[in-house]
Amino acid sequence: MNGCTAADKPRIAILLAVYEPRMDWLQEQLRSLDAQTYPNLMLYVRDDGSRTVSFERIEQCVQQNIHSFSYKVEQNEKNLGSNSTFERLTREAEGEYFAYCDQDDVWLPEKLSILQEKLCQTNALLVCSDMKIIDENGRQIADSITKIRRNHVFRSGKGMAHTLFFSNFVTGCTMLIRAEECKKAAPFCPYMVHDHYLALWCAERGEIVSLAQSLVRYRIHDGNQTGMMAGVADKASYGRVRIELVCDRLRWLESHFPCAGDTQRELQAGLKWAQARNRNWKHQGGAFELWKFRRFNPLTTFFEIFAAYFPEPLFMWFVGLKKKNLL
Repeated sequence: MNGCTAADKPRIAILLAVYEPRMDWLQEQLRSLDAQTYPNLMLYVRDDGSRTVSFERIEQCVQQNIHSFSYKVEQNEKNLGSNSTFERLTREAEGEYFAYCDQDDVWLPEKLSILQEKLCQTNALLVCSDMKIIDENGRQIADSITKIRRNHVFRSGKGMAHTLFFSNFVTGCTMLIRAEECKKAAPFCPYMVHDHYLALWCAERGEIVSLAQSLVRYRIHDGNQTGMMAGVADKASYGRVRIELVCDRLRWLESHFPCAGDTQRELQAGLKWAQARNRNWKHQGGAFELWKFRRFNPLTTFFEIFAAYFPEPLFMWFVGLKKKNLL
């Protein structure tokens, strides 16, 4: 396949979205990018209108830590959020492959070389890997994401789009994607994190490959955007971020996501399940239909049928168990 020889490696564009970065973490991330063994890289950095960290500090940090390849550092005119910032990076970046990057992780030196080789060996549109988990101080606390998220199951193959409507096994900082697919996927779904939407897009159009090897040191801290039960502070917020947001997502996908056959039928059935969840949570009926479509997530279905009527303290006790990965 073209681009597979060491003498003619295709360009990988690293897309780094930054917002209010902790500078020591950003420096560590940038140094790990600079240490990549893959020989043909370009870094695109876009600050999403940070308020307490100046653009000049971010730009200087890049200049001081990236020496092995070219880079471009720019700033949004206003805060857009990470999803829109990654979409903007996707539209402007150039390369054959795109690697999406967070501001607080650490990449192993061989990460991009291994991922590119796997894409080169297969016809996959996206390849991702496992992660080592580190804490705020950089100490490793797990050798796999599956050790701290018991429901995280890696999959490989074709025809997996229907499995991605409600959960995602592809973490953005671990994935390498064929750039043409990323550009076709824009605009991104506003109700999904960019990695989830891109995984869904690729799963509908081709093959995804997951590697058991951990190629990123993934930092878990209080500021993580996608932590377990993130944004849930009470029953009302659970309804907004865990139920209404899913309804908005599936309605958007029904109108904008090109799919047919079994994927389209599963999308329509999934929307019925999501809408039943919403009615049940608001005590407007829906429990029967919620149970009818329980195949989308039996545990969530069972929990919500009863939890909608839990008193607030009991509900938050269950949320606490979930955040600790005990459910």
